[in-house]
Amino acid sequence: MKNNELENIWKNVDSKIRSKSIDELNALLITKTKKTMNKFLYIILIDIIVCFGLIIFLIITALKRQGDIIYQLNNTVLCLVTIVSLIVSLLSWIKLNNNQYNLSLKDWLKERISMLSRWLLGKYSKLYIVSIPILLIMINLSIHVYYEHKLFTEVMKNEESIYGLIIGFIIGLFVSYFFISKIRKYQLKNLEFLKELYSSLH
Repeated sequence: MKNNELENIWKNVDSKIRSKSIDELNALLITKTKKTMNKFLYIILIDIIVCFGLIIFLIITALKRQGDIIYQLNNTVLCLVTIVSLIVSLLSWIKLNNNQYNLSLKDWLKERISMLSRWLLGKYSKLYIVSIPILLIMINLSIHVYYEHKLFTEVMKNEESIYGLIIGFIIGLFVSYFFISKIRKYQLKNLEFLKELYSSLH
């Protein structure tokens, strides 16, 4: 890569950049690429922690409500879905964090851009629009029924409980979509930045 090409890249990142050698600019480029990749890894790490926390809650509450078959069924299904999500998140973490030292920076970056593009823009990238309401209902039921200290069927017969569940679902749905929208915009912005870096690597 020519020195002036690297300077043009870094002028977009830092307008006050001084004249640097090509080795210094290459080092800066690698650092910025890794730093941007870490932003994706942080989000995956948060997802892993949330999944662990939810699984622990579901197991503990199910064990404490062994006489409530419907409640246990709800928690079991939700726990299985969460375990699958946890496995996917862990595999995503491993794939993004895997450093293949035999690859050049350009090839390494190309692989990660391809992976991130599939996750963020692929045919299953909008699956959350359908899955979130279903999961939210199940989580809402698990929490609400547990803290009501009643059987699942008894809670469903209580008018006040139904209203509470509906209100909780609407608020939860709004908050979930809001934060997911923000996270997706943040991820897509970082993905575009990686694509710009890649297009400049010749």
